[in-house]
Amino acid sequence: MKTLRQHILLGMLATAAAFGSVAVHAQEFKMGFVNTERIFREAASAKQAQAKLEQEFARREKDLVDVGNNLKTASEKFEREAPTLSESQRVSRQKQLVEQDREFQRKRREFQEDLNARKNEEQQLVVERANRAVKQVAEAEKYDVVFQEAVYIHPKHDITDKVIKALNAGK
Repeated sequence: MKTLRQHILLGMLATAAAFGSVAVHAQEFKMGFVNTERIFREAASAKQAQAKLEQEFARREKDLVDVGNNLKTASEKFEREAPTLSESQRVSRQKQLVEQDREFQRKRREFQEDLNARKNEEQQLVVERANRAVKQVAEAEKYDVVFQEAVYIHPKHDITDKVIKALNAGK
C-alpha cells in the first residue's frame, strides 16, 4: 500500500515528466535533487550545531553516567552482601536501590527529552539555512524544480554539493 507521501511524489514526478516532454519544444525543463541527510552530515552549520549540542549537554551526560555507574556499583555490592544482611537491612537497602534507580531513570528521561528538543531546534535552523541555499542555487542556475526526497535520482540532477558549498560560504 502506498503512502500519501509516495502518491504525492509520484504525482510530482509524473508532472515533471509531462512538463519535460512539453518543454522540449519550448525550453529545457531543469530539475535538481538535494540529499538532506548529506547536508546534515557534511554542512559546516550542521557540524557546528552538533558540536554545540555536545558541548551543551556534555556535563549532564557525564553526571548521568556517573550516577548510573554508582547505582551499578551499589547494586553489585548489595548482591554480594545480601546473604549476610538481616531481613530488615536487606529490605531497607533494596528499597533504597529501587528509589535510586527510579530517580536515575527519571533524570535520564528528562535528559533525553531536553536533548531531543534542543536537537530539533538546531536542526530546524539548519533546515531553514539549507532551504535558503537551495533557493539561491535554484534561482542562480535556473532550476524549475528541486526535490528533497526521491526513490532514485540520477547523479547529474544531484545539486547537494552546490547547496553545501553555498551553506558553507554563508550566503
